[in-house]
Amino acid sequence: MSVETVPVTGWGRTAPTAARLIRPRTYEEAAAAVRECGARGGIARGLGRAYGDAAQNAGGAVLDMTALDRIHAIDADGGTVLCDAGVSLHRLMEVLLPLGWFVPVTPGTRYVTVGGAIGADIHGKNHHVSGSFARHVLSFELLTADGTIRTVGRGTPLFDATAGGMGLTGVILTATVRLLPVRTSLMAVDTERAADLDDLMARLTATDHRYRYSVAWIDLLARGAATGRAVLTRGDHAPLDALPARARSAPLAFRTPRFPAAPAFLPEGLLSRTTVGLFNELWYRKAPRARTGELQRISTFFHPLDGVPHWNRIYGRGGFVQYQFVVGHGREDALRSIVRRISERRCPSFLAVLKRFGEADPGWLSFPVPGWTLALDVPANLPGLGAFLDELDEEVAAAGGRVYLAKDSRLRPELLAAMYPRLDDFRALRAELDPRGVFISDLSRRLTL
Repeated sequence: MSVETVPVTGWGRTAPTAARLIRPRTYEEAAAAVRECGARGGIARGLGRAYGDAAQNAGGAVLDMTALDRIHAIDADGGTVLCDAGVSLHRLMEVLLPLGWFVPVTPGTRYVTVGGAIGADIHGKNHHVSGSFARHVLSFELLTADGTIRTVGRGTPLFDATAGGMGLTGVILTATVRLLPVRTSLMAVDTERAADLDDLMARLTATDHRYRYSVAWIDLLARGAATGRAVLTRGDHAPLDALPARARSAPLAFRTPRFPAAPAFLPEGLLSRTTVGLFNELWYRKAPRARTGELQRISTFFHPLDGVPHWNRIYGRGGFVQYQFVVGHGREDALRSIVRRISERRCPSFLAVLKRFGEADPGWLSFPVPGWTLALDVPANLPGLGAFLDELDEEVAAAGGRVYLAKDSRLRPELLAAMYPRLDDFRALRAELDPRGVFISDLSRRLTL
């Protein structure tokens, strides 16, 4: 088990804090690390793709779980996998796709661990059909503050507190996950343009049920009649007969393109309103008005940014904030208002996506609820950004919505209870399970979780 004191930050590269980074290689070392966390406690960390401060712990311990990365068992007939929490979704795809199975839910990056996927209860382009990741978890092993390893099954309070609980109930060691059967490693994709936000929402409402996966890139710099214009991309796993003859000999091959890494240092202001506006205009114009049945690699459809290592550097040393919220069906006026306000303020965001969520999952702090979710990246050094996002938080909360804790880095604690009605239940279970506050993070201190 290695230990070193290092600065730790989220994927947004804002507000680093120093912590003792501990890398356990066995379950016994993980238990010892928990016992020896010290007065500032500890928090588990995977591949560091939480955007904010969820996997940071100033002055305390951070447990890097990525060395616990064994795949213990695959049921190739029943479609389940038992693996360590440190296994990445990328590794699962490498191993499972040749067997005809795919992960049930993947976010915009495959470089997240299974433990992180449960702790953040991640969602993807298929939430309207498949829900979030924890819906497909049959059970997991959890190392709790007293050193006990508990097997936690679905439908129990501890399961529901851990799914979306941001690592604050304990350290996930292993998980059994139900998989999705596929015949090929390609996606059949339909792409179309939407002229504005209302056009986009109408298309999604009318036809989303035809697709397993659905997402819209939205131009948040467009104004006037074009406010909310978008490129809508939807699809499903391609059947074998959709593949060209040359691809049918290896239909389940998993190929991932790789491009040069983003430079370690980029000039500040590279992503200005002018440059992002030009990019957005070109991206919208180059998209087809309507195209059906295009075959794309899984990596292209789900994880285009993964092909550029360290893409988060493009925002410069100041880093960036990813802001994601959801508002329910029937609260479309709130979504329109927020999109209009972002557009009028000229926030230079080229990574902005809109999706529809389906049925909510039982996690007490799980983010998705039925409705509309918008996520956008903004340079952290944008003048007045904090105050502006505070105003959006107020509007989201007033509409009965919430922000995503796995991406948050600046929410005010007084809004949390309005956004997450099971917050008191979560706090009560934590107090009973971890009375000494062993598991703690910068996020949990900031939000008094």
